[in-house]
Amino acid sequence: MKKRELIKALKDLAAAHGVELERVREGENHEIWGIGSLQFPIGRHAEIPEQTARSTIRAARNHLENQ
Repeated sequence: MKKRELIKALKDLAAAHGVELERVREGENHEIWGIGSLQFPIGRHAEIPEQTARSTIRAARNHLENQ
């Protein structure tokens, strides 16, 4: 999955729950993004492995549904 597609999916998911996806900080190899109190790394690569992308979306969805 392209990184921009993952970011868009996370932004749409956050917006549907009335919160905002924000970049917390940038590292050399990863960026740390956050939705509420959940923070997760996203690699600086143009292409994110499909399993990693699905896992990140699933974790964000679970966090938002349990708030």
